[in-house]
Amino acid sequence: MALDTEIKGQLGQYLELLESDVVFKASLGEDENSGKVSEFLQEIAAMSEKITFEKATLTRTPSFTITRPGTESGITFAGLPLGHEFTSFILALLQVGGRAPKVDDSIIKRIKAIDKELHFETYVSLTCHNCPDVVQALNIMSVLNPKISHVMIEGGMFKDEIEAKKIMAVPTVFLNGEEFASGRMTIEQLIDKAAGPTSADEFADKDIFDVLVIGGGPAGNSAAIYAARKGINTGMVVETYGGQVMDTVGIENMIGTPYTEGPKLMAQVEAHVNQYKVDIMKGQRAKSIRKNDLIEVELENGAVLKAKTAILTVGAHWRNVNVPGEEEFRTKGVTNCPHCDGPLFAGKDVAVIGGGNSGIEAAIDLAGLAKHVYVLEFLPELKADQVLQDRVHALKNVTVITNVATKAITGTDQVEAISYVDRATNEEHTIALEGVFVQIGLVPNTAWLKDSGVALNERGEVIVDNHGSTNLEGVFAAGDCTNSAYKQIIISMGAGATAALGAFDHLIRQ
Repeated sequence: MALDTEIKGQLGQYLELLESDVVFKASLGEDENSGKVSEFLQEIAAMSEKITFEKATLTRTPSFTITRPGTESGITFAGLPLGHEFTSFILALLQVGGRAPKVDDSIIKRIKAIDKELHFETYVSLTCHNCPDVVQALNIMSVLNPKISHVMIEGGMFKDEIEAKKIMAVPTVFLNGEEFASGRMTIEQLIDKAAGPTSADEFADKDIFDVLVIGGGPAGNSAAIYAARKGINTGMVVETYGGQVMDTVGIENMIGTPYTEGPKLMAQVEAHVNQYKVDIMKGQRAKSIRKNDLIEVELENGAVLKAKTAILTVGAHWRNVNVPGEEEFRTKGVTNCPHCDGPLFAGKDVAVIGGGNSGIEAAIDLAGLAKHVYVLEFLPELKADQVLQDRVHALKNVTVITNVATKAITGTDQVEAISYVDRATNEEHTIALEGVFVQIGLVPNTAWLKDSGVALNERGEVIVDNHGSTNLEGVFAAGDCTNSAYKQIIISMGAGATAALGAFDHLIRQ
């Protein structure tokens, strides 16, 4: 397969950044897929004098390891790293070739301190926008520590493995042959899970923050930027940088930007925050918040951070249907992301629960892959925009079923059927299928605030005024965790700015 001119031009610029020689050690057969991998590697090797190509025997065919001459360790790709994984390939090439990974020194120190053999394997699909984060993180770990190795496995070329291991969600990571994790994870979360969490002692020397932002989505980053621009001591406690936006593929309503994608947008936002002096504590989850002389935020690892003001921007998560089988078959047929996991259900029957915009958009996307798509909506009519309804009704392999209540998701090792009750007739029906995509809205991430004194409404949302203030003095909130009328990226960004300005106004009046 030949790379197009534009990609070759971009790649040529990156190859000039190689600091040392690298080798593609490729395990190839006589099959069509091996031919594609061979052509891909040889075309790239021909573009730089620092790259050589040689055949080798690896665990999988076709696959290849990027390594340095005279060494055995390196980063391995089984299949073609194209689509969203092309960036993972380029970064692996540069990092093996001597370019330092762009991660904090504290992360590098933690990775190098791991003193046990860790062999990771990550199964991906090339349409998955969450997979590269995991692949790139594990690649960095394998570059920095010789005891760690990593193989990316492209599901399209290794369908037999996908079927044998019953992988129904990507990315799915195996560690030393056992299933380790599934879904998007940051490098901090992967290190915590593999080697243990950050010690509370590492937070003991933190100064008192003027503003401590809890959350790393659009609202949190906006709040941090506005606070830091005031020249005050600003910190961020971030469990997953980017929040829900990382699961958003197409964004067409960001004013001034006709089209972008969630991960790209949040990478730009993070680069913007990094222009200021903000203490970003990644991979950390807040456990409680209390108001004494100062505001105290306790983390899950036991550390306590102190601040004069705090801004809650903890966002929301997908709402569950709460029926038998939903959690039992999570990643075994039950999922939320049609973009990531859709390709795993090619040619299969699936259901989408939810008839709002996200549900109908998911059904439209899945219709191009699945054999048949069933949409189950609780209300008598779909809630999606009319233009989306028109599109979904025009698809011959989509059946829309309204006024029904999902009763159960059933199966043995994986999803085999879904049962629902017709709310008009009370009759129960069962559909044989292999995948269920839940798209019924969001729930604010505020369960941990229930005993904090911060006032919540009946939906669990933080109640704020027009300055972003909560009922607790010095505590502000913004974004999808609040009682804002509309949940939109641009609205969350504005609310984050409002909360930061409200916090600053509170500080100067004390």
